[in-house]
Amino acid sequence: MPKTMNINVHHVTRVEGHGNILVNVKNGRLEQCVFQIIEAPRYFESMLRGRSYDQASHLASRICGICAVTHATTSLLAVEKALGVEVSEQTHILRELNLFSEMIDSHVLHVYMLVAPDLLGVGSVIPLVKTNRGVVERALRMKKVAGDLCAIIGGRHTHPIAMQVGGFASFARDEEFDQIRDRLQAMRADLEETVALFVNLSFPEFERETEWIALGEDGNYPLLGGEIRSSDGGSWPVDAYREVTNEYTVEHSTAKHARHKRDSYMVGALARFNVNHASLHPEAKRAAEALSLEPGCCNPFLNTVAQVVELVHCCEMAIEKIDLLLERGVQPEKPAQPAQLSGEGVGACEAPRGTLYHHYELEEGLVVRADCVIPTAQNLANIEIDMRELVPGVLSRGRDEITHCLEMLVRAYDPCISCSTHMVKVQFDD
Repeated sequence: MPKTMNINVHHVTRVEGHGNILVNVKNGRLEQCVFQIIEAPRYFESMLRGRSYDQASHLASRICGICAVTHATTSLLAVEKALGVEVSEQTHILRELNLFSEMIDSHVLHVYMLVAPDLLGVGSVIPLVKTNRGVVERALRMKKVAGDLCAIIGGRHTHPIAMQVGGFASFARDEEFDQIRDRLQAMRADLEETVALFVNLSFPEFERETEWIALGEDGNYPLLGGEIRSSDGGSWPVDAYREVTNEYTVEHSTAKHARHKRDSYMVGALARFNVNHASLHPEAKRAAEALSLEPGCCNPFLNTVAQVVELVHCCEMAIEKIDLLLERGVQPEKPAQPAQLSGEGVGACEAPRGTLYHHYELEEGLVVRADCVIPTAQNLANIEIDMRELVPGVLSRGRDEITHCLEMLVRAYDPCISCSTHMVKVQFDD
């Protein structure tokens, strides 16, 4: 007999922010399937208006407590583009290193504490302390290294205070970098154990082709810099981000959706892997091979596996960047100064959850307009289409199993829901 079922998950657990899964199946026919975002608008773009250019990054970092470094860095890039600021090579290296450390911190959180409980058969990370204590301790060790690296570069772990337009206000000593380098080298053992753990874990079998979008640069796996690239072909300068993101509103969400060449696209670790896999660090390529992750993978559940691969990549790249800094010696330097106080600029970075854009217009040193396009918002349409493709294939299962599978799908995207909600300006006709 055809199945009739209503699923209302209020709220999805082990994600940042609040979102609901609503599914309605009547007589075997899928009538409704949405991921409902119910967070209140954040108003950060409005809060940026009227602020001095040198305050923008500090405010923007508060958009997220997980991706604070990425928001701050992307904000700085937008301001510097608008004001004609050219930063030093050392500043660029330090920013890259800071992004590597935040990527490690965030990926460990997602892989171990949000996804691993599903795969190890428990409801949260708390029971893992008893059943898999070593797994939890490993995660905490790696997070501690990444957090400490963020702190010595940015002045503190979350919401960096040392990063500013044109450079940095303070600099870590060579001895601090030397010590953190030793800890990153020691972390290789924990990463090997991480790969070994996920080799033996099973993910749902589900595939759906989509468009993958990420920053790309020949010979590099960029977290900042490069251009926008699509797996469907084509590349665009970051200034043309609106041609790619095409945000639009939907009735059931306080976050916008996005689409490009298809009805949806995906950003994040799996998108970066599919677009830039040839430029991964050799150790990360070996990890991908061990995990049987291949370019062209279209199983969104394996976004978590791509994050494991990126953990290896970011650790190895962080060691290389520190080696370069130690070889040259970290040189305290004054931040580069603006060439003008008015202009328009777009910054783009790869946040843990995907490509992030900040776009500012400045007049006489003040922000007069701001636009922030968040990775999770870009993924929401793709999540919903995945859900609609997934449900018909699992209808033979029980309600609880279907519900759990849908929650796992949402968690696989590592959504940062609070970041994604924005104010919509409405003009009423008289």
